[in-house]
Amino acid sequence: MFRICIVGCVWLLGAFSGAAFNRALAETPAQRGDYLVNTIMACGNCHSPRDATGKMIAEKAFSGGLTFDTPAFVATAPNITQDKETGIGSWSDAEIKRALVEGIRPDHGHFAGVALAAIMPANFYKALTPEDLTAVVAYLRTVKPIRNEVTDPVYKAPVRRDPYPAAEAGFTKAMFAEPVGRGAYLVTIGHCMECHTAWSRGVSDFKGGLGRGGRVFPAPDGTPGATAANITSDPKAGIGAWSDAEVGNAITHGVSRDGHALKPPMAYKYYAALKVTDLADIIAYLRTVPPLQ
Repeated sequence: MFRICIVGCVWLLGAFSGAAFNRALAETPAQRGDYLVNTIMACGNCHSPRDATGKMIAEKAFSGGLTFDTPAFVATAPNITQDKETGIGSWSDAEIKRALVEGIRPDHGHFAGVALAAIMPANFYKALTPEDLTAVVAYLRTVKPIRNEVTDPVYKAPVRRDPYPAAEAGFTKAMFAEPVGRGAYLVTIGHCMECHTAWSRGVSDFKGGLGRGGRVFPAPDGTPGATAANITSDPKAGIGAWSDAEVGNAITHGVSRDGHALKPPMAYKYYAALKVTDLADIIAYLRTVPPLQ
């Protein structure tokens, strides 16, 4: 009897893993969007303002956030609350979706039809399934309007986004039937490889440097800060020798294998809320990333 119970529980967990990915029956689109935006997509990591200590200002969430000063552009993550004048409250659902997956503003209002700065990972969000894209929009509609007009972006060069192969190819329901496929999807919409891929002169080497890391992010005071880690399966340079628990701890708690704390912009505070099954799927996918040194 005990053995039958254990086998039954294991079967149920496996069945739930696949069903949970697409959405539990009781979950509304807005709830699914809430989960995606506030965990794997970590939208607030850029779009929410911070105080002088770097702590996020919760009551002003999504009203405009970090400023990125690069050779190609200077841009502040815009207000994505439902404020109609300074946020996205006047945008249609279709216009929000276009901004997410194409990186283009609506053809009306301020900066009409102008591309969003390249820091917006539309080349990764292109992978969002129609259901998840609708869910994200449904959640954004629930974000309270906050009036906050951010500084206009300054473009020093044409906006460029390197096509991400997995997003270009897209994901099918058949791919979600197993952990690696589900993990690949989550890593894609989480735009993990935006930071963790070899990068040179503004170009991401997704073909030859996927997961190799090395990109340096400046600290708030302008000095060199975090360097994106190698997350390939290489046992020495990457995470090939790490246990699943060690990889999971780095993702959700920002603690490396040797115990040192990881630095921003790693969004581990968002990833801490990932479902256990989603975290396991992400790790399963990372195990398949070819080793690179």
